[in-house]
Amino acid sequence: MKYQLAIIGGGPAGYTAAEAAGKAGLSVVLFEKNSLGGVCLNEGCIPTKTLLYSAKMYDHALQAAKYGVSADEVSFDLGKIVARKSKVVRKLVLGIKARLEGQHVTIVNGEARIIDRHSIACGEETYEFDKLILCTGSRSAIPPIPGIDKVNYWTHREALDNKELPHSLIVIGGGVIGMEFASFFCSLGVKVTVVEMLDEILGGIDKEMASALRAEYTKKGITFLLGAHVTGVLENAGEIYVNYELNGTNATLTSERLLVSTGRKPVMDGFGLENLKLDYTIRNWVKVDEHMQTSVPGIYACGDLNGVSLLAHTAVREAEVAVHHILGINDAMSYRAIPSVVYTNPEIASVGKSEEALAKGGTAYRTIRLPMAYSGRFVAENEGTNGICKVLVDEKDRILGVHILGNPASELIVQAGMMIDDGRTYKEWKRYVFPHPTVGEIFKEL
Repeated sequence: MKYQLAIIGGGPAGYTAAEAAGKAGLSVVLFEKNSLGGVCLNEGCIPTKTLLYSAKMYDHALQAAKYGVSADEVSFDLGKIVARKSKVVRKLVLGIKARLEGQHVTIVNGEARIIDRHSIACGEETYEFDKLILCTGSRSAIPPIPGIDKVNYWTHREALDNKELPHSLIVIGGGVIGMEFASFFCSLGVKVTVVEMLDEILGGIDKEMASALRAEYTKKGITFLLGAHVTGVLENAGEIYVNYELNGTNATLTSERLLVSTGRKPVMDGFGLENLKLDYTIRNWVKVDEHMQTSVPGIYACGDLNGVSLLAHTAVREAEVAVHHILGINDAMSYRAIPSVVYTNPEIASVGKSEEALAKGGTAYRTIRLPMAYSGRFVAENEGTNGICKVLVDEKDRILGVHILGNPASELIVQAGMMIDDGRTYKEWKRYVFPHPTVGEIFKEL
């Protein structure tokens, strides 16, 4: 029961670290109390995108006439959509398990509890280790709204498994998760209202893109209440009542269902974290250095627990950096080009700095903006819609940020991230040969 590396949490950071360390020849034990894949695979990234793809297919079928295709009596079966989501998740969980077993990782299904910096208890067993990587992730943060504890509300978890379509839905929180669920239910014909306390949806996303996406979904029927502060909720006779204050006026919304999507907080309790005596940031996240090592040598924190970037792909890279440090490989974490994607229809993808961040930091920049219609492939596949490609550059034309509204933004943004990470100028896109026609050719048009 002695291992070179112990890992608590089997999400993207945990299983990536376990596989990489096992492949390098380390003896590895991975503790996961629920299912391999963590929140991302089981109740986050993958299942939501599976549902959204079904909604997108339904949208396409409804709009088929625009492309000269007849599709009469188009319908959907929510039960089958949810069942397919579950099938996809099961398949990927089994795939992760097979990959870990292929690298001789010991997988322990149970609640781990840290005894000290070199031992963990799980069930009746005690496991000793040399190094430890903490990947415990995060959970939904529920704000202290008066009455919320007496209301049968949804978080993303309940929304994912719901098989009965409500006639109306209020979403508290217009962030990425809230907007993705708003998009899904709107596509299926639900009357959706998004209540956001900030002056724009998608806080942290370039405001021009967020505003343009909001305009698209307003056309599709979603009602947005921006700058609205929820003052209380209650449930009566099968209806949810949401009281809010907007511009000094109090009002009430009603709906059949309520989805609360107001951010996430790290999982820091229940596994003996306090026994390690770690240092924390001012926001109470676990403090780490550029190698993902905490204040205690040999102990690392990757993913949502360190609070730097609550994204699965960030967690994966952090795990790689931590394992490299354990192995003595020169590597360090960089956050300058972490892509962010909102998988609505159309998608938004961003990487690098936004205009708001650059202005706040006093950084001089120039904006290059093109309609996505400059791409022939985009025009061919997006009848009656347009998008935006915005690139922010410094005085030497080096790329500082790229923001795209339009499908498939999620597949294009990686090119921009690589250019930012390598310190390239936007003009260097000109010397690359892009296949034609592709939507990615928009970068050559800048």
